[in-house]
Amino acid sequence: MTATLPGSEYAALSREVRDAGLLRRRYGYYALKITINLLAFAGAWVGFAFLGDTWWQLFIAAALAIVFAQLAFIGHDAGHRQIFRTRRPNDAVGTMHGGLVGMSYQWWIHGHTRHHANPNHEEHDPDLNNVALAFTSTQARLRTGLRRWMAKHQAALFFPLLTLEGLNLHVSGVRAVLRGETKARRVEGALLTAHLAGYLVTVFLVLSPGLAFVFIAVHQALWGVYMGCSFAPNHKGMPTMTGTSVDFLRRQVLTARNIRGGRFTDFLLGGLNYQIEHHLFPSMPRPHLRHAQPIVQRFCAAHGIPYSETSLLRSYRHVLEHLHDLGAPLRAADRARPPVPA
Repeated sequence: MTATLPGSEYAALSREVRDAGLLRRRYGYYALKITINLLAFAGAWVGFAFLGDTWWQLFIAAALAIVFAQLAFIGHDAGHRQIFRTRRPNDAVGTMHGGLVGMSYQWWIHGHTRHHANPNHEEHDPDLNNVALAFTSTQARLRTGLRRWMAKHQAALFFPLLTLEGLNLHVSGVRAVLRGETKARRVEGALLTAHLAGYLVTVFLVLSPGLAFVFIAVHQALWGVYMGCSFAPNHKGMPTMTGTSVDFLRRQVLTARNIRGGRFTDFLLGGLNYQIEHHLFPSMPRPHLRHAQPIVQRFCAAHGIPYSETSLLRSYRHVLEHLHDLGAPLRAADRARPPVPA
């Protein structure tokens, strides 16, 4: 095989993917996907109104958690310009879907774009800058007080903390709008206000106060867990980058992990299970990712680039083991510390 420079390797892979037609738009797919999601969203609220004040509403809360995640996946695709070729119509779709689930599309996609530019980079990836969890040994070592205690036990705290992710998305979006940190401040402000008012009025109008609070807690907690479980397996526990210069192809492949599975996994994770292909070609429409995988996998094997793929359950095990290992030095230090005299 003829030797190629690192920069030309990605160009060669890109040509192969483009020649396979995998970068063309899939308007019909997204039109059908968006329609189904919106019908499910409307149907869930119709069912909510029909059931009335009953504990059976918790099943509607669980269904809405799934629908909210599917709507958020469309917003993710729009943010990467997977739906349309130009920015404006993608932003319109993304902003609308952000409003439906009560989060700021512009705020989220700004941070997510920075993540794509420097995945798993200790200094530049915002996804590694987490208040509650330490994702690198340096972060764990510098934790003090309550955050140090959380870092020691973060593997056990991981899934409970995900129940707060939905609330975090709401609060962060509202904060960004109030601070003027979004490009469409007025539009997103109006959408977030309409969502919050409509959501709370509807829930408390139909349900008794106690059940309404339980409904909201279940819905938001399950949505947070779903979102966290969809994004966390993709990079957590993979190599982290520092100031070392690595070419684009290796930076994206080495820091990402794919999840094995069929079409149900594709649906469940919104295409994020093809994380390597998605990072290499962010604008590739979701249904083409599964077709790009064998091309990328074969290319990486030919060029000696490690390609990580595992099952969904195994990926969570990797994440938890990684978090547990990062907390180990802190636990060991506490055990070695002499007891305080009485």
